[in-house]
Amino acid sequence: MNVLITGAAGRVGRACRARLQFGHVLRGLDRVRAPGVDCIGDLGDAEFVAHAMLGIDAVLHCAALHAPHVGRVDEQEFQRVNVDATLALWHAACGVGVRHFIFTSTTALYGTVAAGAAHGGRAAWITEATPPRPRSVYHRSKLAAEQGLRAAATASRGGPAVTVLRMSRCFPEPAPLMAVYRLHRGIDVRDVAEAHALALAGEPAEPWRCFNVSGATPFVAADADRLWHDAPALLRERVPGLAAEFARRGWPLPASIDRVYVPDAAMQALRWRPRHGWAAVLDQLDDAAPEVLAPAPAEPAACG
Repeated sequence: MNVLITGAAGRVGRACRARLQFGHVLRGLDRVRAPGVDCIGDLGDAEFVAHAMLGIDAVLHCAALHAPHVGRVDEQEFQRVNVDATLALWHAACGVGVRHFIFTSTTALYGTVAAGAAHGGRAAWITEATPPRPRSVYHRSKLAAEQGLRAAATASRGGPAVTVLRMSRCFPEPAPLMAVYRLHRGIDVRDVAEAHALALAGEPAEPWRCFNVSGATPFVAADADRLWHDAPALLRERVPGLAAEFARRGWPLPASIDRVYVPDAAMQALRWRPRHGWAAVLDQLDDAAPEVLAPAPAEPAACG
């Protein structure tokens, strides 16, 4: 299959290229020169996009402005890059017979859902049916892109089907935080790439579908109260290996967990299983891998 990967120089784009490099013909697109980037240009340039799209069977659209750009880039640029360019890319794909358009989105667009649940004294149990409550222009732009793609795909006759993958936190953070996040709101970039690969391998039966892509959770919806009020006890019960490792390393367990992004739909529909959980985080830390940051050092004792 001939696959166009946008944002090929970015974190997710690179991981998708590494996962798909055998068995597919890949074309990487980005605004910067980097390994794996074959087409250098701006997604807002219609002529550039049309040229990059020639001969393509499927698109993995990973390019976007992200949370770190909030406050540094004006809102019009978020609209141009994350919304307008995304919809233009889908329409360009229509013109060359692309069958499948996979859009990398984010669980961040659920926004303040967790805060609302916390006010009720429980963790939020977040599935694809949970209405988003975006907070920032980044969240709003990704949601607007999703909504535009859904409208276009469902109204189209013969246009590419759209699969939206809402990925949870996937960037280097201190190891104790990352390890716990893998249980409820984080994921390894290799598992993100695997979800893209499995989505690409299938033929969607519907014009638009959407999945949360997050680490496998040991929790169930009935745990919402305990997650909020007594996470340490629940962690010791459900994930004793993690609790023991935290104790051995002198790390405290979190007092409370405010949300769980539920990946069950992706696991069922795509036959996808996240493989790199909390133990992988600790292995990477012990191997000094750059994917994981060391815990913040303890404050030195005061002198005198």
